[in-house]
Amino acid sequence: MGKHSKQTVWLAAGLAGLAGLSGGVALGRASYPPLDVLLTTSETVIGQPFAYPTGTPKVTAAIVTMVPGQETGWHRHNVPLFAWMLEGELTVDYGPKGTKVYRKGDSLIEAYQSPHNGRNTGNDDVRLIAVFMGADGIENTTGEAN
Repeated sequence: MGKHSKQTVWLAAGLAGLAGLSGGVALGRASYPPLDVLLTTSETVIGQPFAYPTGTPKVTAAIVTMVPGQETGWHRHNVPLFAWMLEGELTVDYGPKGTKVYRKGDSLIEAYQSPHNGRNTGNDDVRLIAVFMGADGIENTTGEAN
């Protein structure tokens, strides 16, 4: 079996294990550790279906930190974005789609190609993990960003 074939087998086995399809055993190993699923959805927080961009895939993971009162400025995401709130309180204005408040432990797929502005409305720093599921040549975020 060639190098790429072995990598494909390991990748397929890993994905099957993550999806719970392996019956608890992957390639003769002990059962996979339990998963704490943060989110399963096919829609954004404002009810939009989303699609992955075409082209060479590129995932960008970052931790965003905002001090109390800080705003993101109005912006939009051009690729799907998963976010998980680690700390603080973030209020996001989606314009005509309303306002939502996110707190520690919340996870979401952010609005896709729809302008919004986030503001730290708490007394402590906001820290969140942002995972952009993009592609080469496509900006993850456009518009004003502070």
